[in-house]
Amino acid sequence: MHKYLVVGTGGVGGTLAAYLACAGYSVDCIARGAHLDAIRSRGLSLRSDRVGNHTVKVEAFTAEEYNRKADVILVCVKGYSLDSVADVIARAAKPETLVIPILNVYGTGPRIARLVPSATVLDGLIYVASYVSAHGEITQKGGIMKMIFGARPEQGVAVERMQSVSDELSAAGIPNEVSADINRDTFIKWAYISATNCAGLYHNVTMGGLQFPGEAQEMFRALSCEAQAVGEALGIEFGMRLDDYNVEVARSINPESTASTQEDVAAGRQSEIQGMLFDMVDLGRKVGVPTPTYDVAAERFANLKKKEKQ
Repeated sequence: MHKYLVVGTGGVGGTLAAYLACAGYSVDCIARGAHLDAIRSRGLSLRSDRVGNHTVKVEAFTAEEYNRKADVILVCVKGYSLDSVADVIARAAKPETLVIPILNVYGTGPRIARLVPSATVLDGLIYVASYVSAHGEITQKGGIMKMIFGARPEQGVAVERMQSVSDELSAAGIPNEVSADINRDTFIKWAYISATNCAGLYHNVTMGGLQFPGEAQEMFRALSCEAQAVGEALGIEFGMRLDDYNVEVARSINPESTASTQEDVAAGRQSEIQGMLFDMVDLGRKVGVPTPTYDVAAERFANLKKKEKQ
């Protein structure tokens, strides 16, 4: 049985930690502030449409104080926080530890590997609708949940090592698969979440506005097509139309839900606008692919980018 460390106990990390702990696996969590205090004092609560309501006891720490070792490290922070958790990943990783980042931005695995060269850093993603609903409490909406992870071809990580983690995730009720092409799979997730966030933010609509024909869905489809062109220029073979795929995924989400970047911007919090929007524009320019719809969004939110960099 593996020892798990969840770095970032927000919506995604908190959901995974709760599932694992409910199944009896040893789980440590990295959190901060009042959320950390609540987990320490009352436990981690999960309110799930999928598995019901549970409160589990997990050991929670700040990144700075954590000094244990883990067999599997699930990195579930926002993209802009990666630099701040590099030290705790380095301290917690053993030679045989697998680090699995579960973020929305493409290229996260190589980025963490550059920050923590001593660790074996895979790539990963998850489809799930969950959020911090109160200090120490995670709410998971709907039935959608699937985690995908894997090694990049050049890493040479034995499939058996990853499959042993996959088996434990399955036993904990977390649907998952070890990817045969993690570059493709992580790009597909990025293309989906990028188009969702940009179209939702630009038109100020909930997910329902992207699920059916209209101006917002038209932009959602155009962004998806541009992202696919960027991916194809990188050599990724999708074997499908991303705009159709993304609309189908969007239709599986609660129509009243709102994209995370849109929520963060509305609340005045730091957002992932750089990774969701400007990184795609920059990558398009790098590979010589026009991204006119992304450019329109980038012009609208240029001041937001400047504000968040200050």
